[in-house]
Amino acid sequence: MAKQTFTVGQVLTAAQVTSLQQTAMGGGSATAKTASYVLVAADAGTVVQMNSASATTITVNTALFSQGDSVQIQNVGSGVCTVTAGSATVSTAGSLALSQYEGGQLYFNTTSAALFFDIVQSSGMTNPMTTTGDIIYSSSGSTPARLGIGTTGQVLNVSGGIPAWTTAASGSALTLISRTTFSGVASQTFDGVFTSTYENYIVYFNSMSAATSADDPQLALRYEATDVASSVYFNRMAMQSASGTVTGSGQNAVSFILMNAQTGSGSEPGYGAMYFGNVGNTANKGNAYGWFNDGQSGNMSWLNGNFASGNAANKITTGFKISTSSSNVSGTITIYGLAKA
Repeated sequence: MAKQTFTVGQVLTAAQVTSLQQTAMGGGSATAKTASYVLVAADAGTVVQMNSASATTITVNTALFSQGDSVQIQNVGSGVCTVTAGSATVSTAGSLALSQYEGGQLYFNTTSAALFFDIVQSSGMTNPMTTTGDIIYSSSGSTPARLGIGTTGQVLNVSGGIPAWTTAASGSALTLISRTTFSGVASQTFDGVFTSTYENYIVYFNSMSAATSADDPQLALRYEATDVASSVYFNRMAMQSASGTVTGSGQNAVSFILMNAQTGSGSEPGYGAMYFGNVGNTANKGNAYGWFNDGQSGNMSWLNGNFASGNAANKITTGFKISTSSSNVSGTITIYGLAKA
């Protein structure tokens, strides 16, 4: 109910009492507005509700309202409605710009000065994010700001007191390329895992096993998804048995033999690691060295070698293939790139 002047002995209707009660509780019927509006004295004690798709204003002037008067303002339209000081003063700790479904109470502490209590701004936050992967951080105190998603390989750092994506320092970290688990396959290929991005790579072999204990787990290099030509692996392999016996062998064959018929099937598979260097260098031979432990028999193997330099395909390797001499193979292989120095 709008502000009323009552006389002694006046009797109010039930509807008037209900309206007064609604107004006292912060409700009451609303006066709908669809365009910018200047408050008038009759708006005291009422709800002014803006409903416009365009930006609008509600202007507050002096000498219209008495001390203690109040006007509720709501915005249900999609356009922003801004409470604007005309000749009166309007103060707020929140925002005078009301987005859709925001509102507040305009309270006059004098005839020329009002306080606006924004009932939404203090409990809400404008979402600055625009892209999947964005991050929100505090800027200038409590103001939310957007940090756009970084690119592959970048790390989160601090620059000038705020978060920022930066490229990892050269030579400072390992980067995970891939992790693959396979079981009972004739062979498992890893294509496109070696590139010129990294100078060296580390490959970890976990739970490696062949279908039978008579098989040799083997690694063949690949170039652009094709096995590298035969007889390009020059290396020495040494194996120390659980009893301490050391044996050695040389190779000029179609693959590296990772373990010499020792990684059998069962509950105690083998583990190991290999280091690859110059895999993306056309000027020098690629090289590799590594070690393997057979969990079943306790034998340890070491191997090292390089690749023939007859053509570019033999100097550069873009991947590798795991297999055995005559049966299936299982395991998990994890590949890391080592940043260039």
